[in-house]
Amino acid sequence: MFSSVTSGAVNGIIPYIMQVEVDTSTGLPGFNMVGYLSSEVREAGDRVRVALKNSGFKLPAQKTTVNLAPAGIRKEGIAVDLPLAIGILISTGELAEDTIANTLIIGELGLDGEVKQVQGVLPIVKKAKEQGYTTCILPKVNAKEGASINGVKVIGVETLIEAVFYLKTDPKDRDNLIPPTVVDIKSLFKNLDNASTNLDFADINGQSAVKRAVEIAAAGFHHILLVGPPGSGKSMIAKRIPSILPPLSEDESLEVSTIYSVAGMLDKDEFLMTRRPFMSPHHTITESALAGGGRIPRPGVISLSHRGVLFLDEMAEFSRTTLDLLRQPLEDKKVNIARTSGTFTYPADMMVVGAMNPCPCGYYPDMNRCKCTEKEIQRYLSHLSGPILDRIDISIEAPKVDVSELGSNNSINESSSTIRKRVMKARDIQERRFRGTSLRFNSDMGPSEINQFCKLGITEKRLMEQIYNTMNLSARSYHRVLKVARTIADLEGCEQIKDRHLTEAACYRMTDSKYWGRNRE
Repeated sequence: MFSSVTSGAVNGIIPYIMQVEVDTSTGLPGFNMVGYLSSEVREAGDRVRVALKNSGFKLPAQKTTVNLAPAGIRKEGIAVDLPLAIGILISTGELAEDTIANTLIIGELGLDGEVKQVQGVLPIVKKAKEQGYTTCILPKVNAKEGASINGVKVIGVETLIEAVFYLKTDPKDRDNLIPPTVVDIKSLFKNLDNASTNLDFADINGQSAVKRAVEIAAAGFHHILLVGPPGSGKSMIAKRIPSILPPLSEDESLEVSTIYSVAGMLDKDEFLMTRRPFMSPHHTITESALAGGGRIPRPGVISLSHRGVLFLDEMAEFSRTTLDLLRQPLEDKKVNIARTSGTFTYPADMMVVGAMNPCPCGYYPDMNRCKCTEKEIQRYLSHLSGPILDRIDISIEAPKVDVSELGSNNSINESSSTIRKRVMKARDIQERRFRGTSLRFNSDMGPSEINQFCKLGITEKRLMEQIYNTMNLSARSYHRVLKVARTIADLEGCEQIKDRHLTEAACYRMTDSKYWGRNRE
């Protein structure tokens, strides 16, 4: 007897609907699975047969053939166990085929019949809704994650027996047996305060110029590089940036949660990402771990930072080839990975925050303490190529903190909540400005949007020409100065960009100075 159960999987990060076809017939007993399968999917046959036996179901000695369609996509993961078990029970007459009408089923089975957690539930349920399926049967630990997609009935089951009893029950009484999982998405985002964290800007004494630059970067979602000697507070400041960023919107949360779902980084207690991600990889990270890798690539650290912060501490210690992987994501806000099985695209719209020393020993230009030769300094700085530096909107020096500032009272320092209020006002201005477009922050603007929203008066144009020629800016740097100036004006509530905004924005191009210019390509 033939049966077909609808399931789902992800190829890279793209979900697709999969049919688990089962045929049982007389003949020499055996079990065969086809459909371009990975080794872990092939092993599903053994897991399912033992799980059925331990759940009390007796399988006749028949020839069983299983096909996972479409055959052109290689099947990865272990989410086919539960639909395969249901398909076998339908094929052997234990269940009626009409019990799974308009139903999608995913789940891994333990040998005792337990339904275990799987990855990629969120995008699969979203795809099921788009395809018109009304019910999804999932592992109970994934139920809230799936229920975050409105318009689909999500049933969380803990065991194979529970799933079978649910399908055998009259459709009118099923909700009484296992109530559909419901989550209140609105309540998750209501009064969400990113500032509620143990890390607060009030802990940082001094460095007022650096904190000002970080505020501008947070308001416009600009990439920023902090350069200074050891112990100047670069990492402390960077780790507090999430506390002043605008909260994730519901749409942004679903984007980020989809990536984390595919990566298997969501759990039953955190079924949606409600705060902006903060990723801080070590400088020894491999290229594939940063950009994403594997035969069927999984999201890398860059994509896991989507809509959040990618903090590169000791940035000059990263290998140059690793850092150059950021070129495309910083420009296109996505990562393209080509494999023999296809090309995979992952979102990568993140705020890059870099922190580094000015030289290998960290004390340049203090020649009393710095013992580095010019060649050593240039070799150290050359890890950041010109194209990477050109894509950083703000670069600023974090000088050594004066001893008089170390003993000051933290109560006089601005808290994260105070800074965040100003950031949110600037964010509201940008939201109104870009309404009806795909843009969210000033940093998202391209040349055409810059011409539209960063118009300069005659005096400002002359100043900008002077800045361009004096600092020998590239066309990309020129546009980035304008975008930063637009953010500075937004923080002041100014509709027009003024001279003071351009001047301040130009001061944040430390990497275009003569010293750094020797490292440019």
